[in-house]
Amino acid sequence: MSNANIDLGDIHWLMDILQNIDVGLVVLDHNYNVQLWNGFMESHSGISPQKAKDQNLFELCPEIPGDWFKQKSEAVFQLKTRTFTIWEQRPYLFKFKNYRPITGRAANMYQNTSIIPLESVDKQVDHICIIVYDVTDVAMNRQDAENAGRSLSELSQTDHLTELNNRMIWEQDVKREFTRCRRSGTPSSIAILDVDNLRNINAGFGHNVGDQVLKVVAESLRQTTRQTDFLCRFGGDLFAVLLIDSDESSATEFAERMRHNIAQLEVATNNQPVQVTSSIGLAQINNRFDSHLRWMLAANKALLHAKQQGGNQTTLYHPKMSEF
Repeated sequence: MSNANIDLGDIHWLMDILQNIDVGLVVLDHNYNVQLWNGFMESHSGISPQKAKDQNLFELCPEIPGDWFKQKSEAVFQLKTRTFTIWEQRPYLFKFKNYRPITGRAANMYQNTSIIPLESVDKQVDHICIIVYDVTDVAMNRQDAENAGRSLSELSQTDHLTELNNRMIWEQDVKREFTRCRRSGTPSSIAILDVDNLRNINAGFGHNVGDQVLKVVAESLRQTTRQTDFLCRFGGDLFAVLLIDSDESSATEFAERMRHNIAQLEVATNNQPVQVTSSIGLAQINNRFDSHLRWMLAANKALLHAKQQGGNQTTLYHPKMSEF
């Protein structure tokens, strides 16, 4: 009698542990009907163990893909070995809302799960147990770290004032395009744009106004360039555009459109609006350029020529402008 009481007590304690442990426990028979549904599952699903008992898992939780889950589970039944799912592969098995205050940014609980075989006394596996672990904190910390890494990478590639790519990133694009054009024989062009008289604007109106000029010019260029082109703030008052598959004619047309758009811009100040103009140097790739740097120097030489002629104009590079 005493031994029977101890056995009943052990079972009671075991059931109490199963119901209150901080992981989800679900026992299924081979027809995927629920035989055990513990307190963790009740707390997060709103479904009581009594209601879940003998219910088909896929009717109870329609978010679980039946074919996928059965394929994983059949291996457990047949081979008597456990299997796993991790949140990186599938964010959750059971679609539970996330109520944890620290990780409240996640809409749903991230989960790792184990599916283990449960042997009967005759060594047959007629039931499996799903163990559900809440790994939302781990997932959010991982995502925060990845987002921080991406942010640092973006900061290293982006000009902080205009939010355009910086010169270092742009030059990599130019180098790749130089190689592609030399191999394919297709034309592409570089345009380097200078904001005229920015030094005078800074001196007369202050650097805050000068910075605003650079921002509105950057936005105008962003709206003018095509998705296939590569735009950057080259440095100071210079911007550069890599015009993909553009020969001298189409590049000149594009540059003039950029220049006219910028000429329409006005930056408001306390005294008077600031008019903005620009000068542009263009260079189409040709066989005389033995590197992407020569190509860039040619566009810069054309820009200097445009500035020397009074600015607010576009100049196309010609070999007589410079001897490399």
